[in-house]
Amino acid sequence: MAADEANTSDARAAPLAPLPDHDNVNTPWWQELWRRHAHVITPLRARGLQCDIEFGLSAYIVRVPLPDDSYLIISPPQEPSSERPPGDPEGWIATRQHPDDQTLFEVLYDSAPSDDPGTPQRPEARHGGSAQPLIEAIDHRLAQLGLLPHPVLPHESPHVHPAQPTPATQARDVPGTPGRGPVYVYVYGDAMLALTDRLNGAESHAEAAALLHQVLDPVNGLLERLGEFFEAAGEKAKEAEEDDGFDLSYDLADAAAEIRNLGEVLHVAEDRMRALTPLAPAPRLLSTPANAPSLPPRALPSAPPRHTR
Repeated sequence: MAADEANTSDARAAPLAPLPDHDNVNTPWWQELWRRHAHVITPLRARGLQCDIEFGLSAYIVRVPLPDDSYLIISPPQEPSSERPPGDPEGWIATRQHPDDQTLFEVLYDSAPSDDPGTPQRPEARHGGSAQPLIEAIDHRLAQLGLLPHPVLPHESPHVHPAQPTPATQARDVPGTPGRGPVYVYVYGDAMLALTDRLNGAESHAEAAALLHQVLDPVNGLLERLGEFFEAAGEKAKEAEEDDGFDLSYDLADAAAEIRNLGEVLHVAEDRMRALTPLAPAPRLLSTPANAPSLPPRALPSAPPRHTR
């Protein structure tokens, strides 16, 4: 499938776990669900965890088998059901369960808002539907349990710190392979990879423009945040009170300025993308099976099918 090819081409840091082995993988409706959950699925597959999309009580869920025969369920709120589209919930709930041990039921993460004033909010509720804290919480717990197929380094905290400065070649090594070392995990890089996956799978120029907005917005966009990051790194370098610290701070400040200049150069790219001619509709070659669960109401925007060549 096209979305998986995009994932695979950029996944040299570690081989992605394989796709599920069932016929739905080749259907457009399942591929659309897979694309909408790419920001959750791709980081987990990069850790060697196979994922699948299933229908839960009232919404689609991500099911992740674990090496000890237990499994994760990652889902939006199910009761009451979420009104938001698949892959973009108001909060995520991740639980670990076992098919043969009903006593094993563990909540790893729950950022779903609670409408019950008598129920205290969990700390992660402030993250809402953000995928990055969800992935970090899963990393943390599975590392504690020894269930990460691609574990972090022994001297690192089980809570994966994606900013660990490591050569890219080391970050691509796989433990247990002759001549190769452990895998490093990059949560922020994974988030950007997921955004790129969504862009690769965009079915309209309007959808692509909305993703460009995430990067180019002058107030909250990725480039602005990246500029702030390099400015903060420059200030941190100054704390050394060494000549090289000040030199490094100037280099980092220059990098921040160049990044912001790039945002100014591309400030109309979103509008230009949105104004492009829509993709021509293509005939649907595969139909949804009669027994396949339908998507929730208002789950998917109306957009022309992707053009095939």
